[in-house]
Amino acid sequence: MQDKKLNKLVKVSILGAIAFLIMFIEVPIPIFPEFLKLDVSDIPALVGGFALGPVSGIMVELIKNILHGIFKGGTAFVGEAANFFVGSVLVVVASLVYRRNKNKKNAVLGLILGTIAMSGVAGILNYYVLLPLYETLLHFPIKAVVALGNKVNPKVTDLNSFIIWAIIPFNILKGVIVSAITVSIYKSVSVVINKSENTSKKLANNRL
Repeated sequence: MQDKKLNKLVKVSILGAIAFLIMFIEVPIPIFPEFLKLDVSDIPALVGGFALGPVSGIMVELIKNILHGIFKGGTAFVGEAANFFVGSVLVVVASLVYRRNKNKKNAVLGLILGTIAMSGVAGILNYYVLLPLYETLLHFPIKAVVALGNKVNPKVTDLNSFIIWAIIPFNILKGVIVSAITVSIYKSVSVVINKSENTSKKLANNRL
């Protein structure tokens, strides 16, 4: 039992470290404000959630954001908190649906539902919590955020329209890209994870 727990902890730690490194690869999307940059660091968390369960996926999200806040920082952990909560919604919803019946159909369904849930939660969190925190802690006024949104999309005129035309569409796009990559690589990655799990079981059985 201890070997199994240690094995899972090692896997989660490795996935968390990989996710942390991926966070440094950020791609600006011209149709969104410049501070909304796309990264695909939720992929290792989704892999962990599918292979090891939702809690493991959340732990991967937590590890990557703690490391990012420590080694890069710059947002007083507000950005990392946003990434953690929004990413965790995607991971939990997707992995819960997938674990009901582990097949490709459920994986895709879980990722679709997870993307929808993530986008909705991102909109709510930004409106009520995150953007006000940016204004309070980092002195980045919400009016300035809206102005940046208006530069790339004239439909953005206030906070409500910023959420509708920037935050939610950005997270939908991110969810689609992350989901597509996860579906394409999960089968090959899961073979490695399951092989490691089977090896641990054999070692444990040999000791009995």
